Amino acid sequence: MYDKYSMKAEEFIDHQQILDTLAFADEHKRDAALIDQIIGKARQRKGLDHREASVLLACELEDRNEQIFALAEQIKKDFYGNRIVMFAPLYLSNYCINGCLYCPYHRKNKHIPRKKLSQEEIRAEVIALQDMGHKRLALEAGEDPVNNPLEYILESIKTIYSIKHKNGAIRRVNVNIAATTVEDYRKLKEAGIGTYILFQETYHKESYEHLHPTGPKSNYAYHTEAHDRAMQGGIDDVGLGVLFGLELYRYEFAGLLMHAEHLEAVFGVGPHTISVPRLCPADDIDPGSFDNGISDDIFAKIVACIRVAVPYTGMIISTRESPKVRERVLHLGVSQISGGSRTSVGGYTNEEPEEASTAQFDLSDHRTLDQVVAWLMEMGYIPSFCTACYREGRTGDRFMSLCKSGQINNCCLPNALMTLKEYLMDYASPETRALGERLIASQLGDIPREKTRSIVEDRLARIGAGERDFRF
Repeated sequence: MYDKYSMKAEEFIDHQQILDTLAFADEHKRDAALIDQIIGKARQRKGLDHREASVLLACELEDRNEQIFALAEQIKKDFYGNRIVMFAPLYLSNYCINGCLYCPYHRKNKHIPRKKLSQEEIRAEVIALQDMGHKRLALEAGEDPVNNPLEYILESIKTIYSIKHKNGAIRRVNVNIAATTVEDYRKLKEAGIGTYILFQETYHKESYEHLHPTGPKSNYAYHTEAHDRAMQGGIDDVGLGVLFGLELYRYEFAGLLMHAEHLEAVFGVGPHTISVPRLCPADDIDPGSFDNGISDDIFAKIVACIRVAVPYTGMIISTRESPKVRERVLHLGVSQISGGSRTSVGGYTNEEPEEASTAQFDLSDHRTLDQVVAWLMEMGYIPSFCTACYREGRTGDRFMSLCKSGQINNCCLPNALMTLKEYLMDYASPETRALGERLIASQLGDIPREKTRSIVEDRLARIGAGERDFRF
């Protein structure tokens, strides 16, 4: 029985409820009156439930689809302006005891070299990332209690935060590791992590169990309930995601939104981020062996419908996607992207031969961070390296209340401009710096409060003179 307030996975992600939702969406995919009603509700910027959003995703009326895309773009601007947050993944270890059929880190893969970074190697990776200009990392590690125990993750976080190289510093460490206990989540919170991210991969329980035949991850309920335990452990920023291509995309979409509704209902805080990765080639994994791949057009519509359904959430897209696809979905809802990424263990300091790669998946966007930053600015976006909300304690319900009311914009634009200025002074190529200086000058007038604008102008000048780390 579907119950978004339940703490049981099979009740807040109810299979029959999803099937009923998909049947309802099929029945009404050309129902102009209902679709108009749902779009009208979405215009209020308070979100949609999984059934309403599923109707929009199924909609076959082209003029209404155009309205959905336009609304998604406007809602993204309303909540996040033209800012795009930058981050990079950092792979600590690819040792893993799970048997996931879609991931090259699975235990039976004897081809991929296994590697785990020492603390000194982590230090070298972090310095390389700092020298690129990154301030925000997402830690990644396979599930292996012997090689990657929580103590190793905690020590790695401490190492990362301790490194101050030239003007570089990692100011926020998000963590994407396996489901664990409330007590372990409490330890991660005490270590100062930002967001705890865990992808569901698929919400379809039968498919989930087929795709995870062995290892701790095979426990569907324990995995699906992980975000609840993270919240109970004090981590109030959590990130959701599915791996599109494993199961029917409309099923995953409905399950994803049901999960967001559950978190909002139980904890008063929905997902801080939603990621939308698609299955892609990796070592011994062939995406063609899976039957549920989705086109770029469907992918774009998924992003747009998530944006109108969960307007407050940050949406993440990685270098799995090509520059062309990334550009398209930036307009429709994505607010965070990676740049200059490596998905191999030690990949920022060592170039691996293809036949000995430790990468989790193949990249489709190989551009440097500087190239990505310049590309964003050429399109009128502000690349933001801001971590102020996390460092000022604006997390969880405090962040959400400010975001939903629009007040967060009073901080976000100034912080974005100041962190972009830091990047331009310390890391940018001459061409990117010139482009960025023009962008900053053009954006200052968009700061609504004269006093704030004056403070920002003063701080920008001080950053130009060598000072660092200002924030509102």
